[in-house]
Amino acid sequence: MAEKEGSARLPALLVGRFQPFHKGHLFMVRRILEDFDSIIIGIGSAQYSHAPRNPYASSERQNMIGRALEEEHIHSYDIIAIEDVGTHSKWVPHVESILPEFDVVFSNDPLTIRLFREKGYEVRELPLERREEYSGTEVRRRIASGEDWEQLVPKAVADYIKEIDGIRRIEETNELEGGQS
Repeated sequence: MAEKEGSARLPALLVGRFQPFHKGHLFMVRRILEDFDSIIIGIGSAQYSHAPRNPYASSERQNMIGRALEEEHIHSYDIIAIEDVGTHSKWVPHVESILPEFDVVFSNDPLTIRLFREKGYEVRELPLERREEYSGTEVRRRIASGEDWEQLVPKAVADYIKEIDGIRRIEETNELEGGQS
């Protein structure tokens, strides 16, 4: 990764769905902030909620992320919801129109990587920390099946999920959809 430069350096962009924000995401934020002064966290597929793969609304994901970062004393970030636009070729221009200017894009999603590279952006992948455990799919699966999930997310996220009755939401949306988390 590039060395940190002065305050003139543009922020990095991290794009994800964050359904929910887990310790693997937190690891990525910390790694990015080793080399950048600030980060924009783009919440992708922001229009979706109350579904097995996307149980939480973008405002809830923003709260989860903000609380987790504040708990970790990370303050140099912006969190911005990014809705899908239905046409892949129009998505990056849409992102550019709603976000402040950014330098490098971080993502491990093949489509996101391809779309940003096609528009000329430098895109970097980060190693996935304990991917078999730190994945939104695994967190949602454990919640839905009543297994221990709280150690996979920052404490602030676990507290928030309980506060918004997010456990029951995952259980109920999985029942309605036939268990697809």
